[in-house]
Amino acid sequence: MLKNYFKIAWRNLWKNRTTSFINIVGLSVGMAAAVLIMLWVQNEVNFDNYHKDSERIYRLTTNVPEGGWIWDSTPLLLADAAKKEIPDIEEAAKLRIGNFPAFNINGNLFYEKKCVYVDSGWFNLFNYKFIEGNKTSFNQNPFSIILTATAAKKYFNNRSAVGATIRIDSINYQVLGVVADAPSNSSFQYNAYIPIQALLINKELRENDEQWQNTNYITFIKLATKSNAVLTAQKLTGILEKNGQEGANISLLPLHDMHFETDLENSSFVQGNQRTVYIFSVVAFLLLLIACINYVNLATAKSSLRAKEVGIRKLVGAKRSTLFYQFIVEYVLISIISLVATLSIIELCLPIFNELTDKQFTLPFLTVKLWQIIGITLLAALLLNSIYPAVLLSSFNPLNVFRGINVLKIKDGYLRKGLVVLQFTVSVILITSTFIIYKQMDFIQQSNPGYNRSQVISFYLPHTISQEERERLIPTLKQALLQQSAIEGVTAANQPLVMIGSKCSGCADWDGRDPIFQPKLAQLSTDEDFLKTMQPQMQKGRWFQKEMPTDKHNYIINETAVKELNIKQPIIGQRFSFHGETGQIIGVVKDFKYRNLRERSGALIIFNNSLWYNFLLVRIAPKNITEGIAAIEDTWKKHFADTPIEYNFLDDSFNELYKDDQQAARLILVFAVIAVLISCLGLFGLAMFTAERRTKEIGIRKVLGANVQSVVTLLSKDFLLLVGIATLIAAPIAWYFMNQWLQGFAYRIPVQWWVFAIAGVLALAIALLTISFQAIRAAVANPVESLKNE
Repeated sequence: MLKNYFKIAWRNLWKNRTTSFINIVGLSVGMAAAVLIMLWVQNEVNFDNYHKDSERIYRLTTNVPEGGWIWDSTPLLLADAAKKEIPDIEEAAKLRIGNFPAFNINGNLFYEKKCVYVDSGWFNLFNYKFIEGNKTSFNQNPFSIILTATAAKKYFNNRSAVGATIRIDSINYQVLGVVADAPSNSSFQYNAYIPIQALLINKELRENDEQWQNTNYITFIKLATKSNAVLTAQKLTGILEKNGQEGANISLLPLHDMHFETDLENSSFVQGNQRTVYIFSVVAFLLLLIACINYVNLATAKSSLRAKEVGIRKLVGAKRSTLFYQFIVEYVLISIISLVATLSIIELCLPIFNELTDKQFTLPFLTVKLWQIIGITLLAALLLNSIYPAVLLSSFNPLNVFRGINVLKIKDGYLRKGLVVLQFTVSVILITSTFIIYKQMDFIQQSNPGYNRSQVISFYLPHTISQEERERLIPTLKQALLQQSAIEGVTAANQPLVMIGSKCSGCADWDGRDPIFQPKLAQLSTDEDFLKTMQPQMQKGRWFQKEMPTDKHNYIINETAVKELNIKQPIIGQRFSFHGETGQIIGVVKDFKYRNLRERSGALIIFNNSLWYNFLLVRIAPKNITEGIAAIEDTWKKHFADTPIEYNFLDDSFNELYKDDQQAARLILVFAVIAVLISCLGLFGLAMFTAERRTKEIGIRKVLGANVQSVVTLLSKDFLLLVGIATLIAAPIAWYFMNQWLQGFAYRIPVQWWVFAIAGVLALAIALLTISFQAIRAAVANPVESLKNE
């Protein structure tokens, strides 16, 4: 019986080759897109879950309610104290993200940006697969290092890395292990691990870190089964209080929640966007839905043409269940073909998808994860595609079919029109969303930050040089660079200008301040050349000047600081104290954007303290990029021959802040194109079916004098009306969701009506182009051919 079902199903598919092709292509593309999206979604929602007992692992968070501070870091001594005093803690581990060390391997210099310091508990708490070496030898030797497989290959090619020596900051470290690369859904994307003991050899740093008020280490703990996380957090807070840290408290964040954390002052790990995950989950379902709509539409449209087949089958004794299973098998056959096509599309598109998402997904056909995603997708398609058409086709009687009424007593034409409207509603929403996202990204790119970041290169000074040496070298480096014709300006500062993360509270005082008012203040230490190099605009007063030694104790504030701190008039000359240094306000700079545009830049205090400087900003003259970079590299080599230079263009650093948003924009564009493609395939099939059913009508109209234009209009107007209705429905939905998305930006574009008009016109144009082929073909056909049998 089953074999017979498949034979009949194959004959029907082959007989209706065009319809079958439309169904298979639409379903395959929709399923492939849905599977790729769900791979990404599953990767995001399962971040860090691969570790053993991950549900019992927590990261400690330090909260200081008085200043509104939330940090993912804790004191150095807390982990060891907690493990000794709290029995519920089975394991504890800490990590410190330090400066980027320079690796010297046989005279070749490399900056390793993904190098961290970990303690002996790290490889006990977290899962790492050792390819070579082991964690025991690493824990016993403070001057050891563990590399990932990728790093080992980079530094030692195909040679065994274990036993090799890497010189870091004048100290030789021995490679004692190689671990497999972390999966793409790991927060710990590091290439090299060094024991914390090696860092604490520095007596000054150790003494600083052993003070309980300094929170420089990220601490993780694993609790015993059925332990109370809230109670453990209270005990940890008690340890802080016992060691003089009153006013701060500890909370525990589950490891699997760390990726979507949003309330930290600054995060040490790459953060995901939960809203984006929800959006793409919905997009995956919608793409699958509009692919399935094609099958339902074409199946119901063809239902009347199969009336005789069903009538004859029932006449010779076929049961309704037999017919139901027959039509289910037809869908199963389409699904099998579509599955093969889907896997082929996924394999073909996966490298492009990896590039778009900046991930490294692979296609291991035998993994449970992939088959789970495909299985769920197929099941969803089965429910959407097969049940209704099978019930419809197996239950009607010929008389009702000729009247156009289905089992639900609804005109099936209305159902098809409703599904077409649904398809194009989704398409128009995606088109509109693409326009708005790209406009917001363009707004970010083109917005005036309040300073000139074009052709500015920034680079850190080596962290190995002392503070005194840094103070001595900075004027020398600046002078050497300014002698080059390709260099227009050089200034020193304490942090990158595109993302000033350094803030303080309770660190400032001024006349008229309420004693309980302790605002968060962003802080920028820079010199007298900042104005010329970065070109911010002064609102009043002046910038720092070399001829004015007192400017070492004076301050410049931004316009927001004037408002938020309620500085009395006249502002210039007002007393201002910052970090214990008292001077006066000598200038007010116009607000410039020094944070991610998702956040509004707040009060900023600019001061001139050379002890804070650790990197340079260099403005290169127009059309002299090559010469400017060469001048920077030559100057660097003269002073830091044993250290590689690592520089960035300020524009690139700025763009990096919006990397995730730009990826989302590209993905939405791709999915919008796919949605439109699938919708147009369905529209093409319906237009073809409509033209076939109205062949004689068109023939008669042409005999009576109708021209091609009137016939095309006749066949197109109903479909274009449906697309127009879809646009009207899509506009408010797209407006709502895009408005919600834009709320995530402190600086954003307004959502204007013409965006929806453009999306609607584009959808209408695409629909008209799709329909026109069949309409014109029917209009130019010889009416004699359609009427000769009448």
